[in-house]
Amino acid sequence: MEKVTGQKILNGIAIGKILYYVKAQGNAEKRTISDTEAEVARFEAAKETAQEQLQVIYEKALAEQGEETAQLFEVHSMLLDDDDYKDAILAKINEDKVNAEYAVAATGEEFAEMFASMEDEYFQARSADIKDISTRVVNVLSGVQDMSDLAEPCILVAVDLAPSETVQMDTSKLLAFVTKEGSTSSHTAILARNMGIPALIKTPIDESWNGKLGIVDGASQTLIIDPDEATLADYQAKQAKEQAEKALLQELKGKETVTKAGRHVKLFANIGSVADMEVAKRNDAEGIGLFRSEFLYLNSSDFPTEEEQFQAYKAVAEGMEGKQVVIRTLDLGADKQVDYFNLGNEANPALGYRAIRICLEQPEIFKTQLRALLRASAYGNIAIMYPMITSVEEVRDIKEIVAEVMAELDGEGVAYNKDVKQGIMIETPASVLISDLLAKEVDFFSMGTNDLTQYTLAVDRQNNKLDRFYKPHHEAIKRAIKMVCDNAHAAGIWAGICGELGADPEMTEFFLTCGVDELSVASGMILPLRKKIRESEIG
Repeated sequence: MEKVTGQKILNGIAIGKILYYVKAQGNAEKRTISDTEAEVARFEAAKETAQEQLQVIYEKALAEQGEETAQLFEVHSMLLDDDDYKDAILAKINEDKVNAEYAVAATGEEFAEMFASMEDEYFQARSADIKDISTRVVNVLSGVQDMSDLAEPCILVAVDLAPSETVQMDTSKLLAFVTKEGSTSSHTAILARNMGIPALIKTPIDESWNGKLGIVDGASQTLIIDPDEATLADYQAKQAKEQAEKALLQELKGKETVTKAGRHVKLFANIGSVADMEVAKRNDAEGIGLFRSEFLYLNSSDFPTEEEQFQAYKAVAEGMEGKQVVIRTLDLGADKQVDYFNLGNEANPALGYRAIRICLEQPEIFKTQLRALLRASAYGNIAIMYPMITSVEEVRDIKEIVAEVMAELDGEGVAYNKDVKQGIMIETPASVLISDLLAKEVDFFSMGTNDLTQYTLAVDRQNNKLDRFYKPHHEAIKRAIKMVCDNAHAAGIWAGICGELGADPEMTEFFLTCGVDELSVASGMILPLRKKIRESEIG
């Protein structure tokens, strides 16, 4: 028996045969060519084929995992059309007179190294995307086929997995995966969470494990190879208990989210697209507490029109059938960059031109979104939420713009909910400290604990070198949450949490004690949290 440890992506236990996966590699050996036009044509044809493959993968991901996951492969297709990337490849072919396979592979390595050398972990993770698309084009040029479905249920062990490889697998046969490389913010890690399978990264691996029995224990971040009988029996019992608990959770669908003492909590879902709404409904979400509207901007090559936005918001409003849908206005900037916004480079983007600051500085963009949101409010229970607030003046400026948009709609005879609820994100220390004043201006608070932790502790949450200092359970964060709840209730409004901390079962009792009225979490956490709340004695 052998044990190795790594870094977990998701808890859970998987037991099955290990498949050591070795990627098929196209031949990218350097060759000198004389007919550059023919080689450019080969590259262009391979790029087109690669984009056709990505469209097939997109449709599979959309059907099986929702739009948020599928969007990655739209991004990959867009990367293939990136002018800088294409120009670098064409320059190598035309100027260096090398074959297309080598030109693509070399360019891919250069761009991947550029991203990997950046300090921001988000951009470091994009290095894998560049490698993925480059490998795809090289494989097309070399005649190497995409990976086929897994032959039998297995624990997949690999040096690394590209998102396109992961999503193409038969998920009913993928018990878990373990990789030597990777990061918690990579797209492959996100796919693992969406699929709900145990996964470990940064784990020592050995090809000799192929075909042996393995156990992945996400909680202890352990991979056990060739377990002895006693260990196997112990984990089989643990797995059976885990599966029984999951089955019991299904019985909570339709039940109230209420403590034994009668305290009700709204249990909502965070979503990033219209398609994610169906996942939220399947997990019995009582509403949508955070609809990230920026997906409309991130997936577009130009500003989304009012009509495009209206149709998306209307679809969710109607789909939730009267349940509340809280839609956050665009939260771009920092780690979410969109080229056509021309935001420019900033020394400290997390503290820079982002979120509501963009909206107030470019009100025409803001008004377009507000018109779409207000029009959609006629079709369901929509509430509007504004991110990155730091002052009462900002809220009053927002309300003036909203009033202007409402007056325009009235003049045009367009229907909307004139009493639409408007709230703000509490995610800066400033908003916490003046939450008593802000509470008089809005209908609700929603605490974005990811940024609140980052700003309160002065820790860049994208920098993995600072993991030990990023402490969401820090006493300062707890005091901030309590202060916000107290000030909200004193003003007669509700206070919720929509950051990742809301899904932490270790914090549930504390939230109940503070008087948190709403938790908005990833859809898969709704039923486990409902169980936790229903078992609580807090009134």
